[in-house]
Amino acid sequence: MTATVIDGKAIAQQVRAEVRNEIEAWVAGGGRRPGLATILVGDDPASAVYVGGKQKACLEVGIEGFGSNLPADSTQQQVADLLGELNADERVSGILLQLPTPEHIDGSYLTTLIDAAKDVDGLTPVSAGLLAKGLPGLRPCTPAGVIELLRRHEVALQGAEAVVVGRSDLVGKPVAALLLAENATVTVCHSRTRDLAGVCRRADVLIAAVGRPQMITGDWVKPGAAVIDVGINRTDAGLVGDVEFSSAAEVAGLITPVPGGVGPMTIAMLMRNTLLAAQAQGARAEVA
Repeated sequence: MTATVIDGKAIAQQVRAEVRNEIEAWVAGGGRRPGLATILVGDDPASAVYVGGKQKACLEVGIEGFGSNLPADSTQQQVADLLGELNADERVSGILLQLPTPEHIDGSYLTTLIDAAKDVDGLTPVSAGLLAKGLPGLRPCTPAGVIELLRRHEVALQGAEAVVVGRSDLVGKPVAALLLAENATVTVCHSRTRDLAGVCRRADVLIAAVGRPQMITGDWVKPGAAVIDVGINRTDAGLVGDVEFSSAAEVAGLITPVPGGVGPMTIAMLMRNTLLAAQAQGARAEVA
């Protein structure tokens, strides 16, 4: 068997095009144009590239971008004050604090200061609680992108056995919650899981989000399974995922490459979240 390779770039472009059309319809109907505020503290080159990509995507889909680049020696209070201003700014539908922040700034704490209604990264405790309770809210972008890839390839999640390798707050836990919401039977694995390879072999849907280069090989994969590789690991050979692609692709039914799989979906889902936040804020304003 040779797996169908999921083209994350193409699907991300589809999502962006849909968001652009929905935004123009929203604005034409009297809605406020969505706005995304990004905050970059310091001059980390990789973070600057990520923020630049997000602002470029805003231009593409018709979201107003508000970029704040703060010097590396900014204080935590200065960042907190900026977050407070953005929370109160009606032009701003969504706020994203680029992580990691410089060592003297507690990025995790600052994230909790973002208004949950504007938490387009889906990382605040309120957003996590809404997800855990199955209530409406903004979902983390990468996990939402994983589900979108599976939906667009018509992977049957209801009743499927799904295995998530990794239990981080950023990916593992939220993607497990989203799979449960789709009525999958979910197992979350971690460093202390017994017979990890055997657990993975049971999976109809296998999500790799552990951060270890090419840890999951083809003999860990159930024939015909959908394999979604969230890992991005820099090695001497270049970027690789958590899945050893060539051997897994011989067994799986569907598989994402690295790069070009889940990665492009993250920004696409960020654009969607910003629109959803604007629509929810507009609806609340009408009621008020």
